[in-house]
Amino acid sequence: MRIAYVAPYQGPELLRRRPIVRNLALAGNVKIELIAESLRQANHRVDVLSQGEVVDHRVTFYPAFAEPEPFRSDVPIRYASVIPIRFVNGAWSSMRTLSLFKRQHRAAPYDLVIIYNLKPPQVACARYAIRRLGVPVVLEYEDDAFVDVWGEPERGFRARWYLDSARDILTSVSGVIGVSPYLLSRFPPSLPSVLLRGVVDDDVISAGTRSLMARNNWVVFSGTHYRSKGLEPLITAWKMLDLPGWELHIAGRGELTPRLETMAADSKSIVFHGLLNRQQNARLLGEAKIGINPHDVGLIPGNVFAFKIIEYLAAGAHCITTPMGSLEPELEAGVTYMPDNSPETVAATLKRVVEDHHYERLAAKAAQATYGAEAVSNSLDRLLDQVVTTKAERRKGTTS
Repeated sequence: MRIAYVAPYQGPELLRRRPIVRNLALAGNVKIELIAESLRQANHRVDVLSQGEVVDHRVTFYPAFAEPEPFRSDVPIRYASVIPIRFVNGAWSSMRTLSLFKRQHRAAPYDLVIIYNLKPPQVACARYAIRRLGVPVVLEYEDDAFVDVWGEPERGFRARWYLDSARDILTSVSGVIGVSPYLLSRFPPSLPSVLLRGVVDDDVISAGTRSLMARNNWVVFSGTHYRSKGLEPLITAWKMLDLPGWELHIAGRGELTPRLETMAADSKSIVFHGLLNRQQNARLLGEAKIGINPHDVGLIPGNVFAFKIIEYLAAGAHCITTPMGSLEPELEAGVTYMPDNSPETVAATLKRVVEDHHYERLAAKAAQATYGAEAVSNSLDRLLDQVVTTKAERRKGTTS
């Protein structure tokens, strides 16, 4: 099949050309890449179409372009143009992403569309595909569209107008890839679906073969430096601790990076690695005994799920995390939960995990078996076959 993957992907050239630090999405980028690669492994042709959004308002025009350094030469990436002027930005982004989708479809028609979450550009493309083209649409549902990351309802006139459109898509999609059982529960059981918490590549799996004895006494955070990720309380907690021989390693980048580096300036046991590529990140995880996800706790467990949890586990590290909904028992075997991300809670949890050697509890094999590239490729291929078959049967039913 020829597939349009309409997703807010951010490749290396976009990072150079547009100021996107405030809306950087490192885990999302990796997951988009790995899903596209899994689809290619199943012999589907994939185009990534991204709005390449800029959230910093300024009177500037950023023209459309194609990524010159795609993660795979056979997966083209195209970005819509952006005008980040207040009250213009959102409408322009939706309109130009839809125009990009239409143009690519006219050049070579798509058999199926995957949209990553329900942002307005994705909703616009999905509505056109469903209503005008009759092309099946699969929703990759990563975050609940109807609440923020803390579980609070979205408010305001524009939010209500957008959410009405998003609800329409929820009832019209032909299939769903859900990151949690909670998000999948928003759809009828008869809808073709798959639970996909993450995807791990061969580099992460290779890192997972490294023995515990060969690893350093490192606690690692890898991801976007955003306010909901719990990095400020993590650094505060680390400075409260006395763990001789242990280090905190922080990879990634984001709007909070300068503040975090200032907070940690007087601690020799906190190391920043900057923005890593997939291979470098896998090597870092393979060096650590613990991966930590001190995400803010929302009102609705499972309305979001951190892909890094799966990465940590598959790379052979024990995972400390705040609750993010139910997790399979075989994965929970490698997890220690903390009820919140206050500095006191984070410090107490880290101290207990290290001193009681809880970091020796791992779930690498379970994470790799479920979310390795081959397993995910097979799961996605079955889902798409089911979507296309169900769509064909419905068409046949309406014409007979």
